[in-house]
Amino acid sequence: MDIKRIIKHLFAPPWAVTRMFPAETMKAIENAIRESERSHDGELRFAIEGGLKLWLLLHERTPRARAIEIFSQLRVWDTEHNSGVLIYVQTVDRHIEIIADRGINARVEQRQWEAIAGRMQTEFRAERYEAGAIEGMREITALLARHFPPTGANPDELPDAPVVL
Repeated sequence: MDIKRIIKHLFAPPWAVTRMFPAETMKAIENAIRESERSHDGELRFAIEGGLKLWLLLHERTPRARAIEIFSQLRVWDTEHNSGVLIYVQTVDRHIEIIADRGINARVEQRQWEAIAGRMQTEFRAERYEAGAIEGMREITALLARHFPPTGANPDELPDAPVVL
């Protein structure tokens, strides 16, 4: 059990997320998602989480495991073509996970998602949160456009607005 991690999460101020992702940045992310989904048949969700609850920390929930839980909770898996992608940002752990549904994972390798997340983390470390998020979505858009090109009728199956958990 990592006591330092538990303390960091428990004492993370709730306003820290809004400081990193103010309303203007959230709107820019929403617009980037909306624009992205015009060029492919995938669906994007962007979720940001600050400090985790104690029971998650006591069960040593990793950012990856938490991202998979959020993928399910936000029903990112619930798209007609199994083409949902979640970008999960854990602000206290300073970690980004990209989780893709099985329709996309059959075509895009995990290492590609990890590389995009790594570049986003580099931007976030430099406190360029909006730029990192937007650039990450551009890279994801390029992958989705290549593997899930638009077929014409692409209903907006998931909300475009980013969510703070």
